[in-house]
Amino acid sequence: MGLLSSCDKSQQNSYNQKIKRKALKTQDYIVIQKDSQTIEIKVINSTFLGNGQRNYYGSGVPQKWNMLWKTWLGSGKTIVKKGQEELWYGAGWTGQPLFFCENNQPYLLQGAYDHRLKKIDALTGKVIWEYPFEDVIKGTGTIWLNHYTEIPELKALVIQGSRQSRNYHKPTAPALKAISILNGKLVWELNVEKTHSYSRDVDASALVINDTAYIGLENGYFLSFLPDPRQAKHKNDLVQPKILKKIKFYKKQDVLYHAGNLVIEASPAYFDRKIFVSTGSGHVITYDLNLKKIIWDYYIGSDLDGSPVITPDSCILVAIEKQYIQGKGGVLKLNPRTQAVEWFFPTQNKTFADWKGGVIGSPSVKDSLCAFNAIDGNVYVVHQTQLEKNPVKLFDNKTQVRTPKLFFKYLTGPSISTPLLIEDYLITAGYNGIFIFQNLKGKFELIKKIPGRFEATPFIYNKRLYIASRDGYLYCYGE
Repeated sequence: MGLLSSCDKSQQNSYNQKIKRKALKTQDYIVIQKDSQTIEIKVINSTFLGNGQRNYYGSGVPQKWNMLWKTWLGSGKTIVKKGQEELWYGAGWTGQPLFFCENNQPYLLQGAYDHRLKKIDALTGKVIWEYPFEDVIKGTGTIWLNHYTEIPELKALVIQGSRQSRNYHKPTAPALKAISILNGKLVWELNVEKTHSYSRDVDASALVINDTAYIGLENGYFLSFLPDPRQAKHKNDLVQPKILKKIKFYKKQDVLYHAGNLVIEASPAYFDRKIFVSTGSGHVITYDLNLKKIIWDYYIGSDLDGSPVITPDSCILVAIEKQYIQGKGGVLKLNPRTQAVEWFFPTQNKTFADWKGGVIGSPSVKDSLCAFNAIDGNVYVVHQTQLEKNPVKLFDNKTQVRTPKLFFKYLTGPSISTPLLIEDYLITAGYNGIFIFQNLKGKFELIKKIPGRFEATPFIYNKRLYIASRDGYLYCYGE
């Protein structure tokens, strides 16, 4: 049962000693005293794509790809377009499991389409507890360790959003909740108010900086709030967190142009005291925490689903869907320091489901490379800093801009998942399965394919890969 070493026991002991020596409060480690029991929690994957820069994918890629266990996540009903009810199985986009160790025992937190958030033993797949939501859970949660309270059950929380298809016209739509990791009980829930948007869901993962959380909601608003339950108050028959600021991230003309598609599904990214948000109304917003205001609004016009990703050279990667725009979708690199476009890589227009092309999931980065899945069926890997001589047309189908050199391309089938660039591997999941590539002699080669139907983004730790499928199961592959 080698996952005791999954928390790297020697590394953990060294870490614990450092904590005790410096008496340092961190966002990924906490000691909880409950009765006569001491509980140590070390967070490995705290939020979607691992950190505030949305660019951490785990560590320890397996050399073998055995299916070690699978756990039934179940199914649940949700209302989609024109009031039609559908039954969804398993978990989908973004759906990445959170990962933490509790007294060196590894656990996952997985939201599912059966309307439940689950704490799962990462060694065996056994479900420890479940908490029921009103609707299916699509997005990834965020773990927050609360150093500001002495109540054991309130010291480790998961902040999780869900759909609210049945509550859209009701007075309250409690689409964001905080659940105690220790006992799986509700701590607070946030009402997402009705706006010009056609949705009151929450798909995004919260960004927590010290004691303050930031998140975009599908009603088109961006919030900063206090996740600490000590600040929560009764309002609209709910115990709700204290809201510090609420900003509308869409404009009057967006309401007409997007016909109510004003949702913020992307998770905010953070770098250099600035928060970056991609919106369904077509804006990439830069919010300055020092000035407490928007300092850059880059307008694209498309529905932007993928989360912004911070690159090693401190730029932003933005996934662009082919919707509402004249040109092609693809991936855009923006420089927030110069407020300029660095490059644009267009993908091919190809219809799959309701999508017409472009990139839905977030890009991934490692060193000088950037990888992303496209609706045209390809996984692309491009150089971040090596550019082609000839320009391409931007998403407006008019402006000429530079484009990066292509490093690798492979037809895997359509995907909205985020590929993982990790160690010397490229691992990507989609509707045609999981494809594992290894960089051998300077180029990626396919070494393994695992069948299945996946929308969620996987996470890797200590030679195991965890991923939820649309077939109803959560899978663990590896050694």
